[in-house]
Amino acid sequence: MVVLKGGTVVGSEKSEILDIAVDGEKIVKVGKNLDIADADVVDVTGKLLFPGFIDTHTHFDLDAGAFHTADDFTSGTRAAIVGGTTCILDFATQNRGETLKEALANWHKMADDVSSCDYGFHMAISEWNEEVRKELDYMSENGITSYKLYMAYDNLRVTDAQIYDILKEVKKQGGIVGVHCENGDIVNVRIAENKAAGNGSIKFVPSTRPDIVEAEAIYRYMMIGKMAESPLYIVHLSTKKGYDLIMEARKEGQKVYMETCPQYLLMDESKYDLPGFESAKYVMSPPLRKQEDMDCLWNAISNDDIDFIGTDHCSFHFKGQKDYYGTDEYYKIPNGGPGVEHRGLLLYTFGVAKNRITKEQMCKQLSENAAKMFGLYPRKGIIAEGSDADIVVLDPNQTTLISAKTQEQKVDYTPYEGIEASCKIEKVYLRGREVVNDGKISKEKQGTYISRGRCIESYEQK
Repeated sequence: MVVLKGGTVVGSEKSEILDIAVDGEKIVKVGKNLDIADADVVDVTGKLLFPGFIDTHTHFDLDAGAFHTADDFTSGTRAAIVGGTTCILDFATQNRGETLKEALANWHKMADDVSSCDYGFHMAISEWNEEVRKELDYMSENGITSYKLYMAYDNLRVTDAQIYDILKEVKKQGGIVGVHCENGDIVNVRIAENKAAGNGSIKFVPSTRPDIVEAEAIYRYMMIGKMAESPLYIVHLSTKKGYDLIMEARKEGQKVYMETCPQYLLMDESKYDLPGFESAKYVMSPPLRKQEDMDCLWNAISNDDIDFIGTDHCSFHFKGQKDYYGTDEYYKIPNGGPGVEHRGLLLYTFGVAKNRITKEQMCKQLSENAAKMFGLYPRKGIIAEGSDADIVVLDPNQTTLISAKTQEQKVDYTPYEGIEASCKIEKVYLRGREVVNDGKISKEKQGTYISRGRCIESYEQK
């Protein structure tokens, strides 16, 4: 038995100085001045105790064609856990010609026995037919209740008719479909236009994927969803235009859930005009946006309109991958960036410490909402009796310098280089085990696969 004494337990509605008793993998008691005989007492006075963070959006060990992501499940989950993320939801991806069962087996082979945090999978569908339809029962039986579709990328995207059909089928399973909302045809045409004009430098990235490309796809997805009478999940929202459309749909009673990511809160498109080849570090889809988009998303979080914050961690080395094709063909640069390790530090520093959001909202954004949305609650997402003892001990009186030299992420850079976070993630407990101590991993590869239940059942949209 372990008792964490004197810390402030952070919940979604209130925070209170309470003790937490842990026995085995579970929290067995939460209360004031707990006195339990023979318990090991850990003094966490002055610290904030969050339920373990959940990252709703990672891409580890991803084969992106010409390149493989820098972070696999070994390094990616080490980075996650040291940053307070005790559970990730990665995108198992069906390659065309594969069954969903084969895709799921591929991801288990990569993640099982090497992960340092708990993990579940969304299933990304790239090919839809009658045989795949029949596999949805198997997915549900094996804890897969959320799916992803792409409206861009020729090797992954599905048609509008298939989106409609998949939404109806997944709804029967009690699941939900997240969509990468960009108009793929327009992206392709604008790349071709830039090629023809000789516009290959990175400064032309925003012109390929302007905000209206996201907004149009969001609107189209919502109209398809309305016809399918299905709830919807928008992944990595990056624009004010998209947000405004979603809020209008919500006013009409449509269930639309929003995820955004730290990069769309903290960096703008000026990153595409840096000297040399530095801008390659920020090539991602969707791209970084304008200040007005960042302001809109921060306001949306403070108003509880955004449902959760993932990272879209999809890391490629700057040297040898991002810079492989040189400086004049931006459209060949592998899309994506790292972020799983620093999400909690960043949201506390630029959100809570700057009074943009409360620590209770941070709890909702990083823990509780995702757990409720994706069939994990109350096992995860809350510090309560009977829940998994996933606990983040955050010290608001220390600082952390973010640097590629000290990170667990295997990728050779971080877009947040040099930021001094106004807190330190001191300890992390994963199902009762102390796996991070003094900001460093003390036990690795303790993660396990989490089979999830029906989505949304515990979640109430504002």
